[in-house]
Amino acid sequence: MRLEQLASLFVASRVSGDPHTAVTGIQTDSRKVRPGDLFLCIPGLVSDGHDYAAKAQEAGAAALVLERDVPVSLPKLFVNDARYAMAVIACKFYGYPSREMKLIGVTGTNGKTTTTALIEHILRDRKFRTGLMGTISMKIGEQWFEAERTTQEASDLQMNLRKMRDAGADYAVMEVSSHALELGRVKGCRFRTALFTNLTQDHLDFHKTMEQYREAKGLFFSRLGNEFTDEPDATVYAVLNGDDEASAYFAKQTSAQIIRYGFGPDADVRATDIRMSSRGTRFTVSAFGEEAEISMRLVGKFNVYNALGAISSTLIERIPLSEIANSLERMSGVPGRMETVETDSDYLVVVDYAHTPDGLENALAAIREFCEGRIITVFGCGGDRDRSKRPLMGAIAARGSDYAIATSDNPRSENPEAILREIEPGIEAEGMGRDRYELVADRREAIYKAVEMASSNDVVLIAGKGHEPYQIVGGVQHHFDDRLVAQEAIRGRSK
Repeated sequence: MRLEQLASLFVASRVSGDPHTAVTGIQTDSRKVRPGDLFLCIPGLVSDGHDYAAKAQEAGAAALVLERDVPVSLPKLFVNDARYAMAVIACKFYGYPSREMKLIGVTGTNGKTTTTALIEHILRDRKFRTGLMGTISMKIGEQWFEAERTTQEASDLQMNLRKMRDAGADYAVMEVSSHALELGRVKGCRFRTALFTNLTQDHLDFHKTMEQYREAKGLFFSRLGNEFTDEPDATVYAVLNGDDEASAYFAKQTSAQIIRYGFGPDADVRATDIRMSSRGTRFTVSAFGEEAEISMRLVGKFNVYNALGAISSTLIERIPLSEIANSLERMSGVPGRMETVETDSDYLVVVDYAHTPDGLENALAAIREFCEGRIITVFGCGGDRDRSKRPLMGAIAARGSDYAIATSDNPRSENPEAILREIEPGIEAEGMGRDRYELVADRREAIYKAVEMASSNDVVLIAGKGHEPYQIVGGVQHHFDDRLVAQEAIRGRSK
């Protein structure tokens, strides 16, 4: 594709140098540039792509997209907003892949990973060819890849959607983060269904207020619409959690057809008669005049919501409710989401990604439903992130646990002890005495302590990191997997 073709996508743009320059790829990371690539100079929160234009040239970049001039002798396409241009160029370069398959996006504070996994599983069970993008992994064809972030940059996103379609995908299911919406990463994507899980406090280091956070999520729904067709296969849907008050705001933002799910009588897809145990959850689902009994290995009312979202999204695709129920029963679980670790006795160890106040509260409530002994909770808060949620996390751990160990999550550049000191007031505010909690900065030590003190019928909840196989300390990423450390602690205890 030539530079002049890309320039024609913008009303306000200017080419400096040879407009006939051919580009064979798109890149935003100078370390990944290959000969012939177009390098997009994206101003970021930490670094500015304009500062790496020379390195991109050294690596063989054919041309640059930029907002301001740099002393590099390459053909240049000047635009007003390089991040917006990246999304537009990527869609054009890769041939608008989302127009060739059905794209289902899931947004919300919690539940995105589980909900997308459930949707993909149900579709795959029906022999549809699927692609999946999310926090844990990405699936292209029959290959699985580790994910770098919840929602990829627009250039990588469009490239991978193209790979999915070329591999035969009928559907692509993806998590859509608030960061991605705010930064325009999904611009140009044509969504068949946009699903909302819930909205609770998180990412206020980025969005600053809950109102701004809600507005970022609202961008997902305001861009949906059914302007050009009333054909069933082309209708666009907004699937909303009717029990979350933010849904009313999103409903006003969209012209898509709305389907509401929840526990209330007004829900289109409703769960009743919910029964939980340590082995899973059962409930009755009512949807558009039909009923089915759902039995799944996922634990907790919050996972009932996730299942309802998945049921709603796949009913849209005219999959019979009875077959959806069968698929959910066959679903084994999602890595790092209420994942149990095998123990040497009759206590239980659960690893969960709960890293927000709402997520931790839900995980503890789910465990309390079936726990016959004590709940021992290991939890922490990430460094360089929203500090206001630290005492909230402490308070929730204190309310929901019989014993709590506050520890490091990903401290990043912050002092782990300082983070713990900001968590502690929340614990104290709930009246939990020092005989029922401790502050242990070393996460491995904290997990070992929790496992060691567990006795018959107790549940140890290791919260915060879930599937993540690393810990970021002092800006350095170290290998660390809660599940493996828990297994080590269990083996050490049994000796």
